[in-house]
Amino acid sequence: MAYRVILTPAAQRQFRKLAPDVKKRLAPVIDRLAHEPRPPGVVALTATKSGYRLRVGDHRILYEVYDDRLVLLVIRIGDRRDVYRRRG
Repeated sequence: MAYRVILTPAAQRQFRKLAPDVKKRLAPVIDRLAHEPRPPGVVALTATKSGYRLRVGDHRILYEVYDDRLVLLVIRIGDRRDVYRRRG
């Protein structure tokens, strides 16, 4: 069964601001998460019970998986330097 991939409004804004070549590289990876929410290379985040990080070159996709609802919620998308910084 495929998961429903939902981007938070913040993740949508972050994705829109990316360079076109980066978007082209990240979009298929995000789409594949619907079929395999925990692909090889994914790292579980310690701060949340259901949080994961996926590395795509210099960019990171932070997301949470809700198996009971078959939902994958993308929280943040960005460069590895900025994605972990707390916002105000």
